[in-house]
Amino acid sequence: MISILILNGPSLNLLGTRQPEVYGTTTLADVEAMCLQKAEKLGVSVECHQSNHEGALIDWIHAARGVFDGIIINAGAYTHTSIAIMDAITSVEIPTLELHLSDIHAREEFRHVSYIGKVAFDAIMGHGADGYPMAIERMVKELQK
Repeated sequence: MISILILNGPSLNLLGTRQPEVYGTTTLADVEAMCLQKAEKLGVSVECHQSNHEGALIDWIHAARGVFDGIIINAGAYTHTSIAIMDAITSVEIPTLELHLSDIHAREEFRHVSYIGKVAFDAIMGHGADGYPMAIERMVKELQK
């Protein structure tokens, strides 16, 4: 069975209340439930984690080697700053998909840079919470190649 690790970075624990005009009103618990439902429908397994700490995200990425077939990551603001997360993704050699609720290229200029995008096979952005099930579908297609 295909197994996918879904990682959410800083401030994503505040989904539903943080800038709803940008990120919507869906909570992280709602997003995780959507992911589990999509995974069940597709016959794959998912495991979700969120942390505001860069090192915790890196630890999960490292621990994924030999356990998960793919990683979906919404690294939040670390997308634009973390060479360490980029290096961790490169190090584990697991197909990784970048995910964002908003379209980072339509936002402030500093958000246009994505270190995750340099090592991810694809990106889904600008679809709000609906991007998560879309990302799972895209990951499954990639892993079935």
